[in-house]
Amino acid sequence: MSASIPRSVATLVGFSAILLWATLALATSATGAVPPFLLTALTFAIGGGVGLIAAMVRGVGLSVLRQPWLVWLHGVGGLFGYHFFYFSALKLAPPAEAGLIAYLWPLLIVLMSATLPGERLRPAHIVGALMGLAGTILLLGARAGGFGFSPAYLPGYAAAALCAVIWSSYSVLARRFADVPTEAVAGFCLATAALSVPCHLIFEPAVWPSGTEWLAVAALGIGPVGIAFYTWDIGMKRGDMRLLGVASYAAPVLSTLLLVATGFASASWALAGACALIVGGAGVATLLARK
Repeated sequence: MSASIPRSVATLVGFSAILLWATLALATSATGAVPPFLLTALTFAIGGGVGLIAAMVRGVGLSVLRQPWLVWLHGVGGLFGYHFFYFSALKLAPPAEAGLIAYLWPLLIVLMSATLPGERLRPAHIVGALMGLAGTILLLGARAGGFGFSPAYLPGYAAAALCAVIWSSYSVLARRFADVPTEAVAGFCLATAALSVPCHLIFEPAVWPSGTEWLAVAALGIGPVGIAFYTWDIGMKRGDMRLLGVASYAAPVLSTLLLVATGFASASWALAGACALIVGGAGVATLLARK
């Protein structure tokens, strides 16, 4: 799907994933009390279906699922592994601290990109990523009323750190699997959905969506849990990985702006400061790095 896409276009395609992920909080809030692993199973099943339909339309069909075991390990390990440890972190540690540690993945993507052939990491990329991290700290800290890291929550912090490492590794290693068609992500999504079912049965009560909550589940499965993973795959394989890593810090800010616009949250100076830091960081990474 992405082999002939120019680098600049692939980067823009990758940006669309960040925009879609910014809608996660709003769409998830509309799913009611559906527990995390059940929601993961439902939405990834839909997201996998979206990819299979695209594969059929392109004439690739189910043959796209015939991939080496290492490709499957990379894809399923990235998608399911991230969500498993993220949900575990939220259960074992306060959400603010767990979320902040898990959101180290954009910075890790920027740093890990230096290990790839043809990629050169410049100081401006690191400065831009650190500015984005500072904006995220400001936003999440203000939302939670400050951070209170405690040794009692070390298992949760460790799970959150694994989240960051797993997702950044999955994203950067996608470049190593550049010849694997993006439609193969459909298989990773379906496998993630299947693995989420026993986790749901073991760890959480069964609370199914009802009424309009099914529409929110469908929207999640088509957008932030569906199309976003395909466009992110294109961005990581063909686009500017370092710039996408820095720009990823925009997701929590855009998410908060959406919540403000829809009345689920209120505007604050912390939000304005976070916007300034993240936009400034992206500008540093884009303009200064090119110079």
